[in-house]
Order: sequence, then C-alpha cells, then structure tokens
Amino acid sequence: MENDIPALLAEINSTRPVLEQVANKWSVLILTVLCTQPARFNAIKRRLDPITHKALTEALRRLERNGLVSRRVIASSPVAVEYAITPLGRTLQAPFVALVTWAKEQGAAIELARQAYDRQHAAEAPQQRA
Repeated sequence: MENDIPALLAEINSTRPVLEQVANKWSVLILTVLCTQPARFNAIKRRLDPITHKALTEALRRLERNGLVSRRVIASSPVAVEYAITPLGRTLQAPFVALVTWAKEQGAAIELARQAYDRQHAAEAPQQRA
C-alpha cells in the first residue's frame, strides 16, 4: 500500500466533521445508554450524572439533528419526551462496544502511564525553574 500522506490527511480531514458530532464524551455515553432501550430525558440524565441539563439538551439536539437519535413527545401530564436510537445511530453500537471494551481492558495501563508521566514531570518541574 502506497503511503500518500497528502491523500491520507485529506481523508482524515474529511471525516473530522462527522467525528466531532459523534465522538465527543456525552454523545458516546448518550448513544450507549439509548442502545439498550429508549429513555426519557431525566432517566438519561440520572444515568449520566454529572451531566448538566444544558449539556444533555445540547447533545440530544445535536444527535437528533444528525439523525442518530429520535425524539418523541408523550402526551401526558406533565408532557414527557422520550429519546430512542435510530437505525443510523445503531450502526455505532459495535464500534462503541469495542471502545468500551478497550477502555475496560486498558484502563489500568492508562492509569499507570498517567502516574509515570506525572512523576516524571513533577521531578522535572523544579529543574526547569532553576
């Protein structure tokens, strides 16, 4: 396979807008919650504590705008809103499961790397001030 760096960078840059919409922290978590079953706003909020009301509202609107989540108003007193993953959103389920599995498997290694980095940089900080 030829290493065409400009073509590879163009391909990466062409996917950036999509990745920005689906790969942020709250979108991944919201879609993971909705993969199991539709949920009302407050149920999603409880599952994703400490997400703020504003952050959840913005993320759900973004996901709905991108066709990954559907919104259904339930005529009740008080009015309720239920969110569900769409067929397009469901196509992200396998990559998200793989990502969550990876995070569980590699979490300890990431933490060890973080601690080693912090120790190294804490030791270097006094030398840089001198």
